[in-house]
Amino acid sequence: MTLPGYRTHSPPAPPVRSTLARTSQVLGIAGLAGLAACFAGMVPALLGLVLGTVSLVRGDPDRRPAVVGVVCSAIALLVGAGTLIWLLGKAAQCGDVSRYPDDQARRGCVEREFPFAHATP
Repeated sequence: MTLPGYRTHSPPAPPVRSTLARTSQVLGIAGLAGLAACFAGMVPALLGLVLGTVSLVRGDPDRRPAVVGVVCSAIALLVGAGTLIWLLGKAAQCGDVSRYPDDQARRGCVEREFPFAHATP
């Protein structure tokens, strides 16, 4: 019971945080960083995109981390997919039998196009 003229003190409510939004943000950033490790960042980026989208569709009050997670995840997926398509196109070009008829010519193409790849004898 309070005395007339006095208000009761109630502590402020803690900020509402969405676990999905935070997880999406962490996975999106991890996806960007993981692209350097042989496209290992594409899996977390895909999960971050899904979780961020779910968080935004739900209308969670903590939208900023969800938006950051969706943007980082989308960038990681686009960069990873573009690089993967480019590398596979180069590999398919070296595997073309009409352009490189023998094994030695194909091996030379691979060594020329992919200088970072070391073949084992």
